[in-house]
Amino acid sequence: MAEISEQLGAFAPMLYSAIKALIFLIVGYLIAGWVSGTIRRRVNASARLDNTLGNFFASIAKWLIMAVVVIAVLQLFGFQATSLVAVLGAATLAIGLALQGTLADIAAGVMLIVFRPFKLGQFVDIGGTSGTVKDLNLFFTELATPDNVQIIMPNGRAWGSVITNYSAHATRRVDLTFGIDYGDDADKAMAIIHTCAAADDRFLNDPEPWVRVVNLNDSSVDLGVRLWCKAEDYWELKFAMTKNVKEAFDKGGISIPYPHQVEIHKEA
Repeated sequence: MAEISEQLGAFAPMLYSAIKALIFLIVGYLIAGWVSGTIRRRVNASARLDNTLGNFFASIAKWLIMAVVVIAVLQLFGFQATSLVAVLGAATLAIGLALQGTLADIAAGVMLIVFRPFKLGQFVDIGGTSGTVKDLNLFFTELATPDNVQIIMPNGRAWGSVITNYSAHATRRVDLTFGIDYGDDADKAMAIIHTCAAADDRFLNDPEPWVRVVNLNDSSVDLGVRLWCKAEDYWELKFAMTKNVKEAFDKGGISIPYPHQVEIHKEA
């Protein structure tokens, strides 16, 4: 019994340190989450700050607090701060060589925040991947495709790719092409298109609607249409204009030709 008591007495300090370390980790994790959430809410509530900054700085704060918590836990087990600094210095070099891609993602994340080629909620195309920006943190950019599929893209790839931002400007141009028969009156068809555009108040008058004959195809005369609208109305107007012009052509006697093929029979 005496030996067991001695063993338990020797094990008690270690058990006490382990319990205290676990409490430190849990409390530190909760504090990091609270600070991160507070920063995100404060930035998002400010009209002068972009929501993207809130997510990014919240991510930085969370990781910094967790690093401090880990150092404090190690000190509970007898590691001195000076020794930790030396170990961390050597570990940083080794980790930096092993995780060059991750460090590049962090650097790319900083560049994305500084130059801000896109913001949260904007619809973008990054290197051929399209979606709405949902999150930007230290390591990756999160997109949601139009059919609500989550895309996780490393910041290094996002920064190194061509970024097309469809939501950057307040207005966009709707480009359409309508083909009419060679026997139809082109001026009448263009007047019908102008009438359809004027009937929808969502189209802007500045710049003015543009309708021209742009091409003479094998079986059709192509009319090019350029209309300006607010960015958020782009797709609905594109679909509505296509439908309205087709119906107006039917009522006005303007035909949309089918492709023609000529078959030649040669007698022997």
